[in-house]
Amino acid sequence: MPLFNRVKNRGDSNGDGGPKKEKGSWRRPANTAFKQQRLKAWQPILTPKTVLPTLLIIGVLFVPIAVLLIWGSGLVTEMTFDYTQCENQTPSSSTTDLNLVNIPSGSYSYRFKASDAHPPFTPPQYAFVNQSSNSSVDISQRQQCVIQFDIPYDLDASVFLYYKLTNFYQNHRRYVKSYDTNQLLGKAPSAGTLNGGNCKPLAEINGTAVYPCGLIANSLFNDTFSNLTLTTDSSSTYSFMSNGIAWPGEAKKYGSTSGYSLSDIVPPPNWASRFPNGYTNSTPPPNLKEDEHFQVWMRTAGLPTFTKLFGRNDNDKLTQGRYQITVDLNYPVLPFHGTKSIVISTVSWIGGKNPFLGWAYVAAASLLVLLAVLGTIRHMIKPRKIGDMSLLSWNR
Repeated sequence: MPLFNRVKNRGDSNGDGGPKKEKGSWRRPANTAFKQQRLKAWQPILTPKTVLPTLLIIGVLFVPIAVLLIWGSGLVTEMTFDYTQCENQTPSSSTTDLNLVNIPSGSYSYRFKASDAHPPFTPPQYAFVNQSSNSSVDISQRQQCVIQFDIPYDLDASVFLYYKLTNFYQNHRRYVKSYDTNQLLGKAPSAGTLNGGNCKPLAEINGTAVYPCGLIANSLFNDTFSNLTLTTDSSSTYSFMSNGIAWPGEAKKYGSTSGYSLSDIVPPPNWASRFPNGYTNSTPPPNLKEDEHFQVWMRTAGLPTFTKLFGRNDNDKLTQGRYQITVDLNYPVLPFHGTKSIVISTVSWIGGKNPFLGWAYVAAASLLVLLAVLGTIRHMIKPRKIGDMSLLSWNR
């Protein structure tokens, strides 16, 4: 009893005569209908008369949505040509004397628009051109792949040129955050600052800051593509522009200058072919604010198979014929068991060629209608009394 008396007296001596505040009451939500979860609510009772019509109505509504999505995807033409194995073909010595071979049937695809489902075309071919021993040729153009393919019918603008990679995990936890925001904005963080951030292990080389630092910039896709040329008329070309290939507002993330002096930075290791002598007055660092190819690459993909936009033509029709495109081979994909392809595509109001979403709506609509029909038949043959207490587990 003395112990309890002391506790009581201590509490009384510290009080001010007002009501005593209970322990933990300062964390208690206000006594309102919203915070105490006493709002009026409607809790529908699920009965066959409400559930079965609902399933049927939703299934019927999904049908026109599916038709629109499939129709929109059917307006798009898409052609894909995998040139991964081109470098393993018998080499040609120049682009004028090509050892063309057919691209394997599993390495290319033509996905035509619905109105031209089966136009005739000649299988695509490619040839490997190796000029490694020719020192007069730029180092980035000494190995090339020349691809020839048919455009079976005229493609209205806009026409897009993509590159496609497989088995490349840009969404890796370490890879996806391997850059320095301040450096990309044109500021000049020191090599020590970069080394203590997300850019490590590609933050500095021998104490000199790497610009731009990080794994994403170092792995920049550096195969380049020529414009399309008609094989029957080399003077007739179809040009792709690099303006407008990045997302709107993407340039705000980058500065126009590096913020460093040339002696304070080095290019990433994998940029050696582009800057063989490092950054100099004649080969300065790139203007990242205007380099849309870099901006497209820096927006990482969420899946290991992805396409990225390389060029676009919003004005000219791509006429029917056999075309040739030259690819400068600089990007290795065989070490990580990946593939690389070029993709030529048109677009519609739905975007690119992707019938999956439309067929997903078809599957969902079919399932909902089927469940509604089966449920109706089951209810008509063997109806169940609502609120039958004998069906409770403890009454059986």
